[in-house]
Amino acid sequence: MSGPRRIWLTGASSGLGYELALQLLSQGHRLAVSARTLEPLQALELRFPGQVLLVPGDLADAQQVREIGMRIKQAWGAVDQVILNAGTCEYIDVRQFEAAMIERVVKANLFASAYCVEAALPLLRKGDQPHLVGVASAVTFLPLTRSEAYGASKAGVRYLYESLRVDLAAEGIDVTVISPGFVKTPLTDRNDFAMPMMWTAQKAADHIAARLHKRPMEIAFPWPFITFLRTLACLPRRLSLHLTKRMVRDNSKESGQA
Repeated sequence: MSGPRRIWLTGASSGLGYELALQLLSQGHRLAVSARTLEPLQALELRFPGQVLLVPGDLADAQQVREIGMRIKQAWGAVDQVILNAGTCEYIDVRQFEAAMIERVVKANLFASAYCVEAALPLLRKGDQPHLVGVASAVTFLPLTRSEAYGASKAGVRYLYESLRVDLAAEGIDVTVISPGFVKTPLTDRNDFAMPMMWTAQKAADHIAARLHKRPMEIAFPWPFITFLRTLACLPRRLSLHLTKRMVRDNSKESGQA
């Protein structure tokens, strides 16, 4: 595969998405960049004149996503690759279980992905060697503490793309799932717990960008962390539960309990 590609990248305003945008633009590709925050996208446009198409919007709003798809079609007519990276994370406190949180996170991660896929497929079908890429998470390999909302949404994202891989194969549209471990971003900066084997956003973007041209089924990293999660997941369920329970924080002091 040679020459610049027309790529739609979501979540491009910060963190992994912004670093990935820098990588892809440096490689000479043309990027349609989406996020709710416009200023970082404009900075990309100024830094890489003629390569950036600004298509900001709220991806959890189906109508806004349809309008983004129409703007890309009007500007380019098609896309060759779509990288759906945008997402969010919130953590459950089971002492005050909040179903509304699950609704928010599932809408931001899973529903928004579905809206984007709906807009992307007609553009990919007109593209050159079309490639659909979705960002899931390493958390989908093993149920982890406080991850009920985030894990459920990302498990849905994984299943969505892996099922699409089957149904789109006859059309020649390849599908890649990206499964990062902990990546230092504004989202993970809010976490108040240990995050083992964390990568910088730049390192993660370098890793992804170096592999996208191979169109693999999955890009998962860091490998030792992925191997650890998958190994725990393969253990007998009671043993796996015993080990993962040790990750749960003791909230007795916070709740005033003896």
